Amino acid sequence: MDGSSAETHYLVEDVQDAEVKRLGFQSWTKDNLYVESDHNDILYYTSRWDALCPYIDVTEEMLADAPKPFIVYAVPPDSRFGVPINDRYGMVDVTTPGFWDEERRARKFKEIQKQYRRFEHTIEVVAGKDLTLDDLFEMGGDHFANYYIDDKEVEGFLDYIQDLDLLVIQVHDDQGELVLTDVSVMLPNYSQVYGSFCQWNRAFKNRSPGIYACFLVCKWASENGYRYYNLGPVDDYGYKSLFVTDFEPIYAVAVTPLDHPLALDATSPLHTDFKSEDWNQIYRPEHMMKKTVS
Repeated sequence: MDGSSAETHYLVEDVQDAEVKRLGFQSWTKDNLYVESDHNDILYYTSRWDALCPYIDVTEEMLADAPKPFIVYAVPPDSRFGVPINDRYGMVDVTTPGFWDEERRARKFKEIQKQYRRFEHTIEVVAGKDLTLDDLFEMGGDHFANYYIDDKEVEGFLDYIQDLDLLVIQVHDDQGELVLTDVSVMLPNYSQVYGSFCQWNRAFKNRSPGIYACFLVCKWASENGYRYYNLGPVDDYGYKSLFVTDFEPIYAVAVTPLDHPLALDATSPLHTDFKSEDWNQIYRPEHMMKKTVS
């Protein structure tokens, strides 16, 4: 990338817009592809699958269609697109020898099970195509509001799971009160269960419901032939370190004019998540090609 240029342009073949475009588990139109985000009142854009979905595929056409600056996080690890960013996924290899017997982990697991010994939990595998937006908001509406997850991102999640199964775990106390609802996406091609969201009742905070949800997912994965539980980005969630056995790089794409206010703000995601030399670089190093977009 030539850093002296004030703007860059992808060299993308002209294509005729289809009403609905599809790629992998994703479908979109040019109008619903993106979600508005802001940093210090500076507008930028992320994809409709950003908040809740595991891996997001991209194409040159998608990147050209989106308004700029446009950031796509969590590009698949085996894609030719994306560069590694300053964040990582916490992975739990539930088949790791000694995972369940490691002294500290085993002690914590025993403690959390004791805390919940009088509680009931249900585990259900649900076909994503059988869920509605109302179902998702019932399971996670408070979580979406607390974490500023846009309604368009919930719609993007519903789009993403049409051909996938979800693992839905609920825990109730001995009075029947709902303690938590945990929703994970099952990715058999990666032998992975991906934690999308966990909504828990704040009245039970002292019982560490997030840890209990992670424990239940790990147990289910180990008993049902899945190797990994993907906890998502973990650096801001200290409790997840109890489970992590491996880290996976997170790949992403940032497309931006170099003179945009977001690029000039040293505290923006373009700086905290990316190296500046990786802006507008859409391919992995082994596939490096100079591409630019306006």
